Amino acid sequence: MENKVTQIRVEGRQTGVIGLEYNIQNIVEWAKGKDDEAISTELLKRIEQRNYVPSTIREAYRKALLREYKKYLGQDVEEEALTGLQVVILGPGCAQCSSLESLLRDVMAEMNLAGDLRHVNDVKEIGRYGVMGVPALIINGKVVAVGSVPEKKKIQQWLSDASVKMA
Repeated sequence: MENKVTQIRVEGRQTGVIGLEYNIQNIVEWAKGKDDEAISTELLKRIEQRNYVPSTIREAYRKALLREYKKYLGQDVEEEALTGLQVVILGPGCAQCSSLESLLRDVMAEMNLAGDLRHVNDVKEIGRYGVMGVPALIINGKVVAVGSVPEKKKIQQWLSDASVKMA
């Protein structure tokens, strides 16, 4: 668990953080009676031991880490909005899922598109999306394909449409 990577939002972008759950669990007792600033500062200090945190966005990391801590405690928190192109592949890691991920990486590179590409393979997390087949492709929150690997031209069109809507 100390090496587990958890995805969190920092400045609207999905960011992988090594050891987040481990550090949150190990700070709970220490944090009793402390204010949000002290908790977020301590979490950042611990996270920086295993993760690179650019100095220009340290404050954004502190806010994101505090938000994750509060979620862990079961408190209501307001999620940070996602920015930029968000592409999610849902699938347990089968050949089709891996093929779709590879195809998406190639298409995004060919189109020179920057964006967050995540492959969710945890069955419980896949279930939260409510899709009934895999692989599934979600672009900017919209399910565009379920149960098969779409043709390259179709993926290019979806990504192009999503990029235009963001501009």
